[in-house]
Amino acid sequence: MSIQIGIPRGLRAWSTGVLAALFVLCWSSGFVGAKLGAAEAPVTTILMWRFVPPAVLLLAAVPARLGRGSPRPSRGDVARHVLIGLLSQSGYLLTVYWAIGLGVSTGTTALVDGVQPLVAGALVGPLLGVAVVGRQWAGLVLGLAGVVIVSWTNASSPAAHAPTWAYLIPFAGMLSLIASTILERRANVLTPPLQALAIHCTTSALVFTVLAVATGTATPPSSSGFWIAMAWLILLATFGGYGLYWFLVQRIGVTPVNSLMFFVAPVTSLWGAVMFGEPLTLVTLVGLTLALVAALIAGRAPTPTR
Repeated sequence: MSIQIGIPRGLRAWSTGVLAALFVLCWSSGFVGAKLGAAEAPVTTILMWRFVPPAVLLLAAVPARLGRGSPRPSRGDVARHVLIGLLSQSGYLLTVYWAIGLGVSTGTTALVDGVQPLVAGALVGPLLGVAVVGRQWAGLVLGLAGVVIVSWTNASSPAAHAPTWAYLIPFAGMLSLIASTILERRANVLTPPLQALAIHCTTSALVFTVLAVATGTATPPSSSGFWIAMAWLILLATFGGYGLYWFLVQRIGVTPVNSLMFFVAPVTSLWGAVMFGEPLTLVTLVGLTLALVAALIAGRAPTPTR
């Protein structure tokens, strides 16, 4: 007879709360790491060296999991996740790093990223078989109002040095994330997280290596600041952020994890103000508050259609 020891409900809830807080910090660290790397090297150099080491490690780990009985993905699954990786990592991160490299603040970029679940739920909900209710539209309007307020404040600040059109770039990344969400949610086969992450990182590593070689920016700088930024991005943003994302999705579900995205912008804004002296004005705080209120209004999952 075997004895199984369960985790007490209170302890499980406490540990989930700690992991959720760590997830927000790790996801926010990606925007901070992009700012650190932008001071050391071009965008293509940063993204190439952010993904090559994780891709090598993940490709080495996947065969071991397959040997332990993990299902082998079909060609169709691999092709689908290559496309998801192109949208959710390659396309999305290229816009994020490009915007930050042009001078858009980390908090503004994170805020645009944070309203992605609202936009996805309100605009593409019917494509995923869910009904969009008035509460979600109200949340979308409030969330977008917060984004416009923060973006306009930063763009019109005397300390701003990014061109006005650069504030539209994060929206392209958000649309790329939404497209990847549609592909992932409409899939009939659930690919194990480790395999999916390996395909995504390998796809991004190949894309950014080709871009770096083509632009003559593949050689990394010898400065210690560059490698500190790479260690920051690989450990905190890639393994910490993406790893905790998939772990929490399995534990508490997709909707609660997506709701945590709304806390990323305030954390990133505080981080950017402390580390880089980015402006954190009263108007900025109002915009961030609107985004959080929007998350509370539209926080519940939409009702499935019959």
